[in-house]
Amino acid sequence: MYEFILKGGVLIWPILFCSVASLTIIIERFWFFHRINVKIANLLSRIRVLLKENCYDEALHLAEETKGPLPHIIAVAIKIRKKDLNEKERILNRAGSKFVRILEKNLNFLAIIANITPLLGLLGTVVGMIQTFMKIQLLGGNVDVVVLSGGIWQALITTAAGLTVAIPTMVFFHYFEEKVDEQISIMKEIASDLLTVE
Repeated sequence: MYEFILKGGVLIWPILFCSVASLTIIIERFWFFHRINVKIANLLSRIRVLLKENCYDEALHLAEETKGPLPHIIAVAIKIRKKDLNEKERILNRAGSKFVRILEKNLNFLAIIANITPLLGLLGTVVGMIQTFMKIQLLGGNVDVVVLSGGIWQALITTAAGLTVAIPTMVFFHYFEEKVDEQISIMKEIASDLLTVE
C-alpha cells in the first residue's frame, strides 16, 4: 500500500495531509455536537416552570450547571430579564452570534479540503501525464504499451486519491451544516420565548 501511494508522486502528500486534517475535524465536530446535544426541551420546560413560579435563581442555577452553548444563552436571558426589550435583543443577538461561530468552527476548512483535493489530484494526474509523454519523446516514440499504460495509471492515482478524500469530506460538511441549522433554529425559538420573561 505504501509503495502504491508513493507512485502517486509528490502531490499525493498534500492530499494525504488533507485526508488527515479532514478526519481530525470530522471527529472533533462529531464529539462537539454529541456534547451539546443536551435534552434542551426538557431543560426549557423545567426552566419555564421555575420562571412562572418566579424562582429566577433556581432557573439560572439549572441553566448554568447544564453544559452546552444553548443553556448558556438561557442563562444570559435570565440574567438580563429586567433590561428593556431592545437591550435584551442586542445582548441575545451578540450571544447568538458567538454561539453560531462556535457551531461553525472549522467547517470552512472542511469545505476548503473538499474543494482543493480533487484539484490537487487533477494536477498530479496532469503532471504525471506530462512526464509520461516526455519519456515517450525521449525514447523517440519507441515505447512498449505496457510501459505507457504503467505511466498513465500511476498518473491517475492522485486523481483517485483526491476524489476519495473530497467526496466523504463534502458529505460530512453538509451533514454538519444541517446540525448547525438545527441548533440555530432551537436557539432562535428559545431566545424568542425568553425575551418575554420579566
